[in-house]
Amino acid sequence: MPAYIIVTREEPLRDPESMKEYQTLTRQMTTAVKPAPKVVYGEVQALEGEAPDGVIMLEFPTMEEARQWYFSEDYQKALPKRLQAARHRAFLVEGL
Repeated sequence: MPAYIIVTREEPLRDPESMKEYQTLTRQMTTAVKPAPKVVYGEVQALEGEAPDGVIMLEFPTMEEARQWYFSEDYQKALPKRLQAARHRAFLVEGL
């Protein structure tokens, strides 16, 4: 069953340089699990509540593989750069 990591950016970038470093580090990841990007900062329209500043949605074959990717040494090395760049929220959601 597929799984999705959804990351919402809750404010405009505070530190664009940190975001560039995050993007560079995530592109260089050598984990066995490779996510399939489904949404990368496309247009967001709020239907209920307040819209986030941006959304990323990554698809994984399973919940376990999504967790392996998120908690991998490579991603945990990149994560502080994203958190420094702006306030985000991240979710792991099981698909159908």
